[in-house]
Amino acid sequence: MTHAPQPADSPKGFAYALAAYGSWGLLPLYMKAVAHIPPTEVIAHRVIWSLPVAAAVLIQQRRGADLRQALGRPRLLAMAALTAVLITINWLIYVWSIGNDRALEAALGYYINPLFSICLGALLLGERLSRMQLVAVALAALAVVIMTAENGSLPAVAVGLTFSWGLYAFFKRSLPLGPNQGFTLEVMLLLLPALAYLAWLHSHGGGHFGGSWSDTLLLIGCGPVTAIPLMFYANGAKLLRLSTIGVLQYITPTMIFLIAVWLFDEPFEGARRIAFPMIWAALVIYSVTLIQSARARRRAARLPTALRPD
Repeated sequence: MTHAPQPADSPKGFAYALAAYGSWGLLPLYMKAVAHIPPTEVIAHRVIWSLPVAAAVLIQQRRGADLRQALGRPRLLAMAALTAVLITINWLIYVWSIGNDRALEAALGYYINPLFSICLGALLLGERLSRMQLVAVALAALAVVIMTAENGSLPAVAVGLTFSWGLYAFFKRSLPLGPNQGFTLEVMLLLLPALAYLAWLHSHGGGHFGGSWSDTLLLIGCGPVTAIPLMFYANGAKLLRLSTIGVLQYITPTMIFLIAVWLFDEPFEGARRIAFPMIWAALVIYSVTLIQSARARRRAARLPTALRPD
């Protein structure tokens, strides 16, 4: 079985990817500003105000027909409902972690996620792990064990974010829709539950929307800060090699880590001083294997051409 050669990285792809990962890296600052609002309310508004942005992109791309066809396919809708639930869980954990001074754990979760993804590939798709990849996974697992030993329990935020995002990405691959169409479908499926929850909340005298200009604007802004980076990522991923995306993805947890330590003053001590360097070492090993695999595929793709007689 031969692999189609991936196109070379394009400057436009880099710009899209850097915009996406940079936006996600700065997101803790926005989530800190809404930390006084319950995470469930924040997530409901993320869903509601993401939909106009996602729909506008689909209209501009003239891909609305893809979405209409998807609505008539029950199996596809069931898969989209599953990914919608997983992304909702991921958002809830993330928003809660920032509001409760657990941003370092969130960074840890997103650092671990690529290693969890290759484990999923091995367990569910039968993909073989190289010796160095096994070393990287073992280092990450040991880092979690060290933090668990000190805390007396699993780092729940890190584990929750790792599992929810890793499973979301895994099942998203099986969704026969483009990334923009898939995201739009997910928020469409979440729209009615979000509206119903907010209606119930306001009927019981709760809810921050309309309470003050600042809260109202922050809640409306949850949509663009959710949808726009996802659109940047979707377009950047098409213009970059997988190995490049694999390395660039560390920008986000690194920015979250720096914000947590330097701006939020979260303690970086004890087991964390051991666990994080172990994770960083694991990611260096993983990145090296990713780059080596990409080079091997490019050499294999060039070989038939080089051996072809004139």
